[in-house]
Amino acid sequence: MHPPDEDNTAFTTGQEIYCYTVMLFGLKNVGATFQRMVDKVFRDLIARTMEVYVDHMVKTVLRTDHLQHLGEAFDLLQKYKVKLNT
Repeated sequence: MHPPDEDNTAFTTGQEIYCYTVMLFGLKNVGATFQRMVDKVFRDLIARTMEVYVDHMVKTVLRTDHLQHLGEAFDLLQKYKVKLNT
């Protein structure tokens, strides 16, 4: 989550104030926001080695190329500091 946007997720419990530091999928418009982020991160790979729709991301025609394509995808995730949750 973009640090300045963390304040928009603030909530209180008793006397404490908390905010989220990661994107929650229960928030309004989070699906569209996530899709825009994924499109931006993988823009150079989309249609060349990858199709992107929410959680379906890598496509490979030849089995021998699959590890290379996964490596490219993980390199981009690391470059943009995107963390995956399993």
